[in-house]
Amino acid sequence: MRTRRLAAALLAAVTAGTALVGCSSGSEESRCESDGVTITCAPDQRSKTPKVSGELLTGGSYDVSEARGQVVVVNFWGSWCAPCRAEADDLEATYQATKASGVTFLGINVQDSKDKAIAFEEGRVTYPSLFDPASRQALNFDIPPNTTPATVVLDREGQVAVVIRRAVTREELQPVVERVAAEQPATGSR
Repeated sequence: MRTRRLAAALLAAVTAGTALVGCSSGSEESRCESDGVTITCAPDQRSKTPKVSGELLTGGSYDVSEARGQVVVVNFWGSWCAPCRAEADDLEATYQATKASGVTFLGINVQDSKDKAIAFEEGRVTYPSLFDPASRQALNFDIPPNTTPATVVLDREGQVAVVIRRAVTREELQPVVERVAAEQPATGSR
């Protein structure tokens, strides 16, 4: 048991230290600020968001490309995840506090059953969630299963601005979201 815990901790440390999710590839990665858990990329260092679309938990479909012009906060979660339960109120409070400034939230439920995911959301959050039991969306963002929950902040141009690989609090997340929402749009798209 001790060996498995050590191996899991080592894998988490290596994963967090080597993959700079979404901030770009190659030499640009080194220009993003990272503490191993939170990655912040300046506007000229950001990469485009991978395709994010699929079936919503409540029915219907969603495509993040339709949210261009808004800041989109994407949160990867599961009903089985204790830190996800702990951060749900903070995510909802940040959503309510920032939505008037052109911010939207999207949950992405991973490795879960639909019934458990719907029950988890009931009374916790009002923003939509994609149902992604195979974690395909997380893999598109290079979010490994052992880093759930994770939160990604996309700027108004659909680029990855910030990645946080742990549970968040409102005190931490809201200033990040407000900062990205206050950015001036680029004069030309990349």
